[in-house]
Amino acid sequence: MDLTGVEQVRLVPWAEGDLWLLRRTNSPGMTAHLGGPETEEKLLDRHRRYVRSEPGQMYRATLADSGETVGSIGYWERAWRGGTVWETGWAILPEFQGRGLAALAARALVGIVRHSGGHPTLHAFPGVDHAASNGVCRRAGFTLLGQADFEYPKGNWIRSNDWCVDLRQ
Repeated sequence: MDLTGVEQVRLVPWAEGDLWLLRRTNSPGMTAHLGGPETEEKLLDRHRRYVRSEPGQMYRATLADSGETVGSIGYWERAWRGGTVWETGWAILPEFQGRGLAALAARALVGIVRHSGGHPTLHAFPGVDHAASNGVCRRAGFTLLGQADFEYPKGNWIRSNDWCVDLRQ
């Protein structure tokens, strides 16, 4: 694959100073498929979990050439179908959307998770009606396994696609 002229991303482990990014991605437009914005209290709790990052890890996604922050991505454990799997999710800031950066970040994350060990699969669960995130999964090499219903946040049911990468391959 010729990557001449293609932007590259770097994943930087989440740090104490990254709360601003959570606040930027907590807008109605960015959280429409996730039940809407969270309260400041919930954001602070999420930030503390991201800084601890165990098990799993959150990252700030940056442009490799300039270091400019474009969004976030990470992975964490989820109980799923009688076992435990890794789950991933991402948020790309509006001014950087539509450039393929989420798919690049997701491919980079797959490599990190594959080398970190733990569970044999990494899943993503975008809403069935979230075309952009489903496209990210497809472009990042995930396999569509089917659909599932999730309660996220509590009280908000979402019909999602179950996309998976086998980390043993």
